[in-house]
Amino acid sequence: MKKTSLVIMAAGIGSRFGKGIKQLEPVGPNGEIIMDYSIYDALQAGFDKIVFIIRKDLEADFHAVIGSRIEKMAEVAYAFQELDGLPEGFSCPPERTKPWGTGQAVLAARDLLEEPFVVINADDYYGKEAFKKVHEYLVSEREPSGKMDLCMAGFVLGNTLSEHGTVTRGICSVDAAGNLLGVDETRNIKKTAEGASAELPDGGERKLDPQALVSMNMWGLTPEFMEALEVGFREFLSQCGPEDLKREYLLPDIVDGLVSSQRAQVSVLRTEDAWFGVTYQEDKYAVREAFKDLIRQGAYPEKL
Repeated sequence: MKKTSLVIMAAGIGSRFGKGIKQLEPVGPNGEIIMDYSIYDALQAGFDKIVFIIRKDLEADFHAVIGSRIEKMAEVAYAFQELDGLPEGFSCPPERTKPWGTGQAVLAARDLLEEPFVVINADDYYGKEAFKKVHEYLVSEREPSGKMDLCMAGFVLGNTLSEHGTVTRGICSVDAAGNLLGVDETRNIKKTAEGASAELPDGGERKLDPQALVSMNMWGLTPEFMEALEVGFREFLSQCGPEDLKREYLLPDIVDGLVSSQRAQVSVLRTEDAWFGVTYQEDKYAVREAFKDLIRQGAYPEKL
């Protein structure tokens, strides 16, 4: 069996969540955090190494809250996403405070990954089905296509919305064979009586199909992808002007570019599991109740 890794992006500031570090917010009955459940599901699915991408200043907290426990179950490594973690020849503008995005986050782990891996957000719950499908895809043998062979978990939009505010989702277009045609990164999506809509800059609304498949940043990737990621980051930085203090290098945009240029083929693995996560302070109460329900249903033991 191929070695596979779970890569958890946990360096985000969490500005919408408010006070506290949202990735370390207890949601389980014994103080478990969302990452505990993701790691539990990933290990059951067959992943055997965990890579945390964090800020250096959070290392002690992460090790105390979760790292020291996970080290007893699987190989653990840490990568650090920092504002000044840029390729040679580039420097961070002193006025910039926002991280460079999920693309830079994954790139921070490039020296730790020689095997296929799945990338997830630390503060999102994905469900068991997605981990099983992505792992199965990463370890299966397929005929070479001449392109990077990647995959992603495709979640039903209506299963991924917050009751407490708007969210950003990568809405996917997929061909008849289940391959990704493109990702439309759509901001300010909210739940409505009819399903979902996106708020437009002019104050209007764009109705969305609640059955559309969306990216939740759960990507099945390869070391080959890392090479393209590194080249792309240099191109991204060279195009950033002094005014682009919040521009980000984002995984959906990167994958979309690789697909449109015929350099990658991405299989969209549909999952019916309901997403939930801690985007806003108010979300944590619903998430705690959701985990209580999953434990009652037997999906998880009372204590992980």
